[in-house]
Amino acid sequence: MSSIRKFEKPLGMRDTFPKIFEKQEAVRSKGREFLQLRGYEFLKTPTLEYYDTVGKASAIVESSLFKLVDTQGNTLVLRPDMTTPIARVASSKLLKEKIPLRLAYFANVFRAQELEGGRPAEFEQMGIEIIGDASVYADAEVILTAIDLLKELGVEDFKITVGNAGILDAIIRKNVETDEQFETLHQLLVQKNFVGFEEAVASFRLPRAEEETLLNFISEATGLKSIRQIAKYLSEKQALLYMEQLASILEIADVAKYIAFDFTLASHMNYYTGMLFEVYASGSGFSLGNGGRYDGLLSDFGKDVGAIGFGLRLDYLLEVMPKKDTVADDVLVLFVSTQLKQAIDKATQLRAEGKRTTLQAIEGLEDLATFEQQFSTVVRIGQGGTSL
Repeated sequence: MSSIRKFEKPLGMRDTFPKIFEKQEAVRSKGREFLQLRGYEFLKTPTLEYYDTVGKASAIVESSLFKLVDTQGNTLVLRPDMTTPIARVASSKLLKEKIPLRLAYFANVFRAQELEGGRPAEFEQMGIEIIGDASVYADAEVILTAIDLLKELGVEDFKITVGNAGILDAIIRKNVETDEQFETLHQLLVQKNFVGFEEAVASFRLPRAEEETLLNFISEATGLKSIRQIAKYLSEKQALLYMEQLASILEIADVAKYIAFDFTLASHMNYYTGMLFEVYASGSGFSLGNGGRYDGLLSDFGKDVGAIGFGLRLDYLLEVMPKKDTVADDVLVLFVSTQLKQAIDKATQLRAEGKRTTLQAIEGLEDLATFEQQFSTVVRIGQGGTSL
């Protein structure tokens, strides 16, 4: 094990500096007000959960879990996502009080990194969950909420890619011969590696009809003019009818310009059972977040109800939100020790006027000129200077 340098942080961990923290706080404030107005109630879950409950039920791979052992010998995990802890608390208590539930959160999640590649091991998500509603209208509400939230935050140039985990799984399983082949193709689609998908299909030596079906589906399902185009790949049409109804609702809501249907969309979150989506915006090379229906997850906690939600990453959101050029009115009240009372009175007055005011004794400064440059206005008390 190499020695740890004094200022080194654990792999993937990041410091949040003041300016970024303030921007995050602004997003939290605006997001909280926005979601509360839509009937969502905020909750907070523990940072630590039991591995045997949340850890195993989570869709995050084992190697990405941070594990600890408590004094009783139980294995714990730092929460790797928020959907699973919320499913736990909803099943144990909240569903007994209200159904359906509309819940919201801001929370840090933790996913271990094996190599330092610029990817954080801790990041903050904001999101919602609707638990206890299995209808297509809940699907539409989640997508519409994501769209309206992005617009509320000033993001305009974005796209929501919508697919269906059940439809994709059914088509692949129908045309492969083993679970291993299914897992290989599914993982390649998670990676959006279409060339690798085609090469893998060829290497399986499948019957000609199945091979052509898979290749034709992948070619056709990414640029659909109509959802009905993929009907020929399905023997059971119920999920397709569901997606057509969803598309109709989104059309009525006048948000079709933000939507792109792609039935090759796959997620590493293996608890998604139906509709799923990813959010992309101009200015970021990564998905801002994702969501979907996870009707089977609640059964792990003893409840058989429908559920759907989404989560957005704050760090990626900050990348695509419009940059504001407004200069904060930061006031410095600079005083000598003999004028402390006058300085306190002045600072109190300025703060009451809504001005961000720093109170600083001149005796505590080593470099007065450099410090003063950090403020838009300087008020000197007891130095013969000017005042506001």
